Amino acid sequence: MKIAVISDTHMGAPPAWLDQVYRTWLEPADALVHCGDITSFETWSYFMQHHNFLCVRGNCDWDPQLVDQLEPMLSAELGPVRLGVTHGWGSRSQVPVKVAEAFGPEFNLVCYGHTHARDWSVRNGVQLLNPGSLGEFGSLAIVSVDGDGAMDCSFVDAN
Repeated sequence: MKIAVISDTHMGAPPAWLDQVYRTWLEPADALVHCGDITSFETWSYFMQHHNFLCVRGNCDWDPQLVDQLEPMLSAELGPVRLGVTHGWGSRSQVPVKVAEAFGPEFNLVCYGHTHARDWSVRNGVQLLNPGSLGEFGSLAIVSVDGDGAMDCSFVDAN
């Protein structure tokens, strides 16, 4: 199974380059996870074309249509993976710690954003992933999960 993870798109409207990124990296994934700061209903609608799109609200998601659609945290079962997703909050240096504490080790994978910095680390027994900022750096992550739930993460420079 493949999980594509993006965050911090900060797009008013989907730019032309996003079509190629979507076709190459996001569409083939079994799930597409967005860790917040999508910032526009138009961009959210674009990603909704994915058959298994999961998205949380970030601190820059003020559009009333997004506020009505998105929660600040979510959990999901993706095959053998118990997934937690949030944007993150507070001081950027403390975001990984706060996110790990909020979900706890009963989650196999916790994805977050906010810092715009890539992270594939374990904190307090929690496997964390921050894909970096798709909008600012063209950064995304692909998590490969085998049948036993073992995970491997690859970061992609999409533009």
